[in-house]
Amino acid sequence: MQFRYFFLIVLFSLNSFGQGGTFGKNPIINNENHDKQRVHWGYFLGFSSYDYQFKYLTVGKDIELQKTTGFNVGLVGNLRLTEYFDLRFEPGFYATQRNLVYPDIEDSVDQLREVKAANLHFPLLLKYSALRTGNIRPFLLGGVSATLNLGSNEKAPDDNSSDRFRVKTWTQNYEVGFGIDLYLEYFKFSPSIRGVFGMNDELIRDKDPNSPWTGDIQSMKTRAIFVNFTFH
Repeated sequence: MQFRYFFLIVLFSLNSFGQGGTFGKNPIINNENHDKQRVHWGYFLGFSSYDYQFKYLTVGKDIELQKTTGFNVGLVGNLRLTEYFDLRFEPGFYATQRNLVYPDIEDSVDQLREVKAANLHFPLLLKYSALRTGNIRPFLLGGVSATLNLGSNEKAPDDNSSDRFRVKTWTQNYEVGFGIDLYLEYFKFSPSIRGVFGMNDELIRDKDPNSPWTGDIQSMKTRAIFVNFTFH
């Protein structure tokens, strides 16, 4: 669903501005020297979808994960390295929720665990930009990030036996994505989509080693999709 929204917005933008001479056959070149700045700043808004990748100790019914769409907001700092490469720091706030449903648990209350997250996300990314054509310039992104989950419950003394699901406060990830720079008259607009892949096990186990919520999980790692709309 996020991919569909992303491409619809990009296509609508290209069509709208194309009619106005910005992205037509002979466009008026906007912000011609924007990318020559050594350092520039911006901000982004967007939405995200978080998932978990589970690995289990035994063969059985998988945990069902119900994803929700969260929102993102943050800042962008861009350092120009060469004509085609930039180093970017994009600290942001990401709010999301994941619902875990345990099919082997019959009680409806114990069967559901809501994993809410208020994440401070700190990615350091390398951006490769293709040759600019008129007012359009596609790019690729890749790098590493650290995430601080303000609602992790890591230090909480209670566990799932008291209806409290716990995850680690800090996680590390790698990220890859792509996007398009659209040069408008007064600013640059950059829609992008990025995949985020957690590298470490995030689960805090319950005190009971045979817990029906955590006992059979070997590892639990974040998987996420970010769709951001950057203005700079």
